[in-house]
Amino acid sequence: MTTLEARNLVKEYHLRQGLHTRRLRAVDDVSFALDPGRTVALVGQSGSGKSTIAKLLLQVEHPTAGEIRLDGVPVARRGAGLRDYRRTVQMVFQDPFASLNPYHTVEHHLERPVRLHHPRMPDAEVRARVLHLLERVRLTPADVVARRRPHELSGGQRQRVAIARALAPEPGILIADEPVSMLDVSIRLGVLNLLAALQREEHLGVLYITHDLATARHFSDEILVMYQGRVVERGPADDVILRPRHDYTKTLAAAAPNPERRMTELRSSPDV
Repeated sequence: MTTLEARNLVKEYHLRQGLHTRRLRAVDDVSFALDPGRTVALVGQSGSGKSTIAKLLLQVEHPTAGEIRLDGVPVARRGAGLRDYRRTVQMVFQDPFASLNPYHTVEHHLERPVRLHHPRMPDAEVRARVLHLLERVRLTPADVVARRRPHELSGGQRQRVAIARALAPEPGILIADEPVSMLDVSIRLGVLNLLAALQREEHLGVLYITHDLATARHFSDEILVMYQGRVVERGPADDVILRPRHDYTKTLAAAAPNPERRMTELRSSPDV
């Protein structure tokens, strides 16, 4: 059981403009918790601070103020404590092709994190683990897929490999940053359903970063709406989408696709 907490996170950047320096506050006093078996969606337009929060949680960047806690303990910034943290908190990136090395096989991509975090594991067990990971993300026959390289796979298959790689260290927290935005519409649902199934089966805490309120509603327990670095609204997914309070959330909800509303409009149209 793993709980990740962000407490009053602030991240500021100093931007040079000629002879002057301007301070940009990308994240402003953001707090939330990722609990086992639950998905929190972080929703907002580009530039709202969503990906900056992901970098802070991954310890790629450090907060200007505030802290990150794993199971109540502040996260170490170096040494064995940081390595343990990075094993526990894993990332699924937006672009599966860019995040996979085109020169290496699928097996290499999955074998590497297994060996990194389990250096004494026998070769046969590592191989079995790789094949099991591929089966977990519905890529079969696993032994055939393992020998392929990224360019031999479809976009959806590559993203499933990226998900398998994130699962390789046996994490407790998964951060998915726009995991389907680079995929064809026809295969997005399959990848999101896979993430939802893995969340339930592995009892993961998931942070789902997206600009799409429609998928956030269906695949999240809680939604946090970000605007200009701040969380302007939060609550259970249905409440935030169906009964938004903040004007920015209302704008996002109005722009989200609504198939039921579209069908009602079509039925009432005199040309139908």
